[in-house]
Amino acid sequence: MMRIAIINGPNLNLLGVRQPEIYGSTGFNEYMSEMGSLFPDIAFVYTQSNIEGELVSLVQEAGIKCDGIIINPGGYTHTSVAIADAIAAVRVPVIEVHISNLLSREEFRHSSITGRYCRGTIMGLGLDGYRLAVKAIMKISDK
Repeated sequence: MMRIAIINGPNLNLLGVRQPEIYGSTGFNEYMSEMGSLFPDIAFVYTQSNIEGELVSLVQEAGIKCDGIIINPGGYTHTSVAIADAIAAVRVPVIEVHISNLLSREEFRHSSITGRYCRGTIMGLGLDGYRLAVKAIMKISDK
């Protein structure tokens, strides 16, 4: 059974409540239930942290224990060399997901330090970006 880690960064624990006009009204635990139904043959390991160092540790651990990583580093996307270095160090495919389209938001959100080391980036498609990232990891792993 394939194992995929989903790692969410700061403030993503507030999905469904925080700025629903940008992030939607569905909480992530509710969405994870849907993901389990869509992909019954995948074991998802879901974690969220508001703390940069914890996210580094989660990426490192998932790089050893999982077949792929889906990461939404939240605000750390634009600032964290440490998370970027952790992503660069793992040997499994990493897909970066952003619920909103970063390019349509404030200018400081237009660059991604972490995305440089990811296999791909999906943004602006809401929570569906996570489903698409799973499909991408499955396709990459078939090669």
